[in-house]
Amino acid sequence: MDSLTKITGTLINYYFHCQTQCWLHANRLNLEDNSEDVRIGKVLHQINEEKAKKSEIKIDNIAIDKLTKEYLVEFKKSDSDPEAVKWQVLLYMYKLKQKGIERKGRVEYHEKNHNTKSEILELDAQNERALLEVLEVITKLINTPTPPPPVFKNKCKKCAYYEYCFI
Repeated sequence: MDSLTKITGTLINYYFHCQTQCWLHANRLNLEDNSEDVRIGKVLHQINEEKAKKSEIKIDNIAIDKLTKEYLVEFKKSDSDPEAVKWQVLLYMYKLKQKGIERKGRVEYHEKNHNTKSEILELDAQNERALLEVLEVITKLINTPTPPPPVFKNKCKKCAYYEYCFI
């Protein structure tokens, strides 16, 4: 199976967030059903989807929150990991491009204080080359027989995999 059919937006996001989390999720060790933060993110996703009166668009192994004439839109509950979100959206834009659909990316962050901010992304040649390199690295990572050892960071305390990694 090639890297594009195996790697999802969630997986690329996890790679930039935490490589241990990426490996565990890719290898079917899913502990997210116990996470309050994941539940909040799913509810926010559903609310935004209803507001847009459009359902999520599924193409191959990705789920795009919203597609407009100009943008591929991704909704996030916070801007806590913008680098991870950037690569997730670049993957989505790349997948659309492979289907003959070219859009800019727009990430909409809906913060707890009800502020909304957005970021625009473009899949230029440089980003596309870098994305393909990232996909290759992720493919190698998730195909290793064991996960990389966890590296503790403050954000780990809120992670669904915290107990697996550190307790």
